Amino acid sequence: MTYIPVLFDNNHMVVVNKPAGVPMHDSDRGIVSLLKSQLNTSDLFLCHRLDTETSGCLCLAKTSSAAAIIGDAFAHRTVNKYYLAITDAKPQKKQGTVIGDMKNRRRGQHILTKTRENPAVTQFFSYGLTPGIRASLVKPLTGKTHQIRVALKSLGAPILGDTHYNGTSADRMYLHAWRLSIPFEGETISITAPTESGLHFTTSAFEQWIAELDEPDKLAWPAIAPSLLAKVCSSDDVSHHTSTKHN
Repeated sequence: MTYIPVLFDNNHMVVVNKPAGVPMHDSDRGIVSLLKSQLNTSDLFLCHRLDTETSGCLCLAKTSSAAAIIGDAFAHRTVNKYYLAITDAKPQKKQGTVIGDMKNRRRGQHILTKTRENPAVTQFFSYGLTPGIRASLVKPLTGKTHQIRVALKSLGAPILGDTHYNGTSADRMYLHAWRLSIPFEGETISITAPTESGLHFTTSAFEQWIAELDEPDKLAWPAIAPSLLAKVCSSDDVSHHTSTKHN
């Protein structure tokens, strides 16, 4: 059985470091089934989702009341989420904000459009690691399906290993949910998930970059126009509608 590393555990929630390749809902191999067996519990509520190919921080509530509180925090954009991505192409700009509605295409793909009715908003900084390899620190302000993957592709720098969006084939898809900061009952719980798999996540250049990276909450992220921020806070994200009990 696949072991799921536990990063944080209390009476209300558990945050784990989801391995790449583990799905959300598969009845036998899914993250909930694996954790139910590993933690010897029958009550778990997914608070958000990660793509099967994505690794990193995943929060599950242990009670319905905790699920409601955490789900509300995700819905109102008070959870800060930071991701790490590796690309083998230089994006059109080194930092900025990618904004646009997401539209479904064939074969489960999504594209970014120029409209902003219910926009996906993704902020990022791009850093050079070695010749031809770059790392991105990404802060999604919304939680649309494939949002970060589509945002980086729209910048001409699809994620390494993300062949679904024309990324170069690799040993894994190099997207990792690195940090979560969750407000809960008057305090903020911050959890960091180390990168545990992938050749490009274990190089000395990557490890040095992580060691020298400033605290993400303290970085000068691009300002968001008040009108856009209001739209973001009122928008609907399918990927956050996950507060369902799994028995």
